[in-house]
Amino acid sequence: MESWSLIILVITPGVWSGDWSVTSENQCALKGTSVLINCKYDYPLGHFITSVSWFKKLYASGKWRLFPLDKLPLTPDHFKYLGNYRGDCSLKVNDVQYADEGAYYFRFTTKLNRWMSIKPTYLSVGELTTVIEPSTVTEGGRVGMTCMSGCPEPKDIVWFRDGQPVSNPVFQARSEDAGKYYCAVRGQESVRSAPVALNVQYAPREVTLSVSPWGDIRSGGTATLTCSSDANPPVAHSGYSLYKDGQLISSGQNYVIADILPSDRGWYYCQAWNNISWTGIDLINSTEVHLDIKYPPMNISISVDPQLFDEGSSVNLTCSSVANPAADSYTWYKMVDSDATSSMLQVGSGQLLSLPSVEDSHSGVYLCKVRNSLGEGNSTQVLLSMQRKENEGQSLPVLAGIGVSLLVTLVVALLLFRKKQKTSADKKRVFGSRLIRTRSRSSAAEDPPDTIYANIHPLPSSTPSVPPQVISTASQRSSHRDDTTSYEDEVTYSMVTIRPKDSSFPHHLNSNSLPQHSWSEARENNDSAIYASVVKSS
Repeated sequence: MESWSLIILVITPGVWSGDWSVTSENQCALKGTSVLINCKYDYPLGHFITSVSWFKKLYASGKWRLFPLDKLPLTPDHFKYLGNYRGDCSLKVNDVQYADEGAYYFRFTTKLNRWMSIKPTYLSVGELTTVIEPSTVTEGGRVGMTCMSGCPEPKDIVWFRDGQPVSNPVFQARSEDAGKYYCAVRGQESVRSAPVALNVQYAPREVTLSVSPWGDIRSGGTATLTCSSDANPPVAHSGYSLYKDGQLISSGQNYVIADILPSDRGWYYCQAWNNISWTGIDLINSTEVHLDIKYPPMNISISVDPQLFDEGSSVNLTCSSVANPAADSYTWYKMVDSDATSSMLQVGSGQLLSLPSVEDSHSGVYLCKVRNSLGEGNSTQVLLSMQRKENEGQSLPVLAGIGVSLLVTLVVALLLFRKKQKTSADKKRVFGSRLIRTRSRSSAAEDPPDTIYANIHPLPSSTPSVPPQVISTASQRSSHRDDTTSYEDEVTYSMVTIRPKDSSFPHHLNSNSLPQHSWSEARENNDSAIYASVVKSS
């Protein structure tokens, strides 16, 4: 019986051991992790363990007191005793929180006594913290990240950005690297640091200009142009500029065109700036947007080719206009007057009205009507008039000038003729010397004649019969006056009619029509006529 007792005493822990003691190590746990507090206890020979328990020192009711862990309002498995009744007092704390931080005590009880650890086991709670340097960086700059905690640094740290693994905590920043970073312990990825944002600044990109409403924009309507971009920091309202056909027209993100005009048609683009340069460029342009304004025909006009034309010429009338969409209908009208009223008669269609051979009936007022899908409009009226009518009015002063010239020429000719008559006066006196003397003597007592008419006729084909003595006398006198006068000079016969007081005498005598015997009668009647020969110089 004694031999069995000896064997049992040898294999039972605590038997024949040392003094009362509890040995443990302080621990530092990351928030959210589980921590094991290693603990050992000892007691003298002859004692048997009856109970074990852990306590936490808390401040309550104005003083520090020890509370059993199983009495704290926590989940049942938050504290778990992993020791035994034979010297192991290890404790595991699951899902460590900042409230778990503090001093812990272990107590065991034997049949004969009880013992509590003299020195507490202190549990520290730390938290992973991500540090990014710098937290704001310009695109292309260097970034470094560090994972820190209040406990000894974990040996195996992993990094995440927005939930996606990051291979290297040091890198050259790109715009897509912006996001929220955190670190975690490998194998316990649920234990992580609070996320920290990395701000990567970059110049505006994807600058766009949008037009509302999109599609057909009609004249008189309203359109809104909006500029947008992807930039960090975002482009301020004043950082946008709007250009039309290369000219600055506005500053700001939005531009409203009210009561749109056809002149608003053109190419638009916007420019964005946020004080961040990209490869040395500060101002970034959007792609150009063409603003197409729809409007009915306007500025309608008619051109005439040629502008000056005669009757029978070919004339083209061309109708021109500006419209968007382009005009699809041209109609020509001519004004027609009837019964004191005017109406327009359609005379053609198409942009070109051709008149192959102009007539008087083509003269008049023309206009063209232009139409597209948005409306219609009329041209100004054009008067079509032939050049011939204009020339008739212009020929009056020309004809008057010609008449004046002919009159002047006639006067000069008469003056020259009278001069020649004066030059040949001697010849006339020789030819009619006898008649003139007789007439002179007989008319001395008479009144002068009323009117003298002279009719000059060309030289007749046959020389009238003239008394030989007259011709001889005239020839002799002429030879005495001018030896250089040729006998081949042409002789023109003229008749001078003298109106006598006696109205019964004939007023007009034609020397060419007198018969041969009339010459003697005329010579006897000295009051009737004087016949003279006019010598025409060669």
